[in-house]
Amino acid sequence: MKSSLDVLAWGRIGLGAAALAAPGTTSRTFGIAPTPEVAYLTRIYGARAIALGAAYLLGGRAERDRLHLLGLGIDVSDTVTGLGHLVRRDSSPRAMVLVTALTGSYAAVGAVRAPGRHARRP
Repeated sequence: MKSSLDVLAWGRIGLGAAALAAPGTTSRTFGIAPTPEVAYLTRIYGARAIALGAAYLLGGRAERDRLHLLGLGIDVSDTVTGLGHLVRRDSSPRAMVLVTALTGSYAAVGAVRAPGRHARRP
C-alpha cells in the first residue's frame, strides 16, 4: 500500500507533467490568465514538481526523509506566499484560493508525516 507521501509524490509528478505539457490549460484550471510569462513560470513549477516527486519515489529512506523536509519547506513557502496575496487582495481571489489550498494541503500532510514526528519501526 502506498503511503500518503508516495501519493503526494505522484501528485507532484502528475501536476508537473500537466504544467509542462499544457501550461495554458494548467493556468486556466487555477483561474490564472495564460500569458507567455505565466506559461514559462508554470513550466518552471512543473519541472520542479516532477524532480521533487521523482527523487522522492526513487530515494532510499534517508533520501526520502531529506526530500520530504525539502518538499515541506517548499509547500509551506508557497502556502505563505499565497496567503499573503489573499490578505493583500492583489491577485485573483479564485486563483489564490485554489493554489493556496493545493499547496496548503501538501504542507499539512507533509507536516503531519514529518520525519522524527513519529517513532520509527525497525
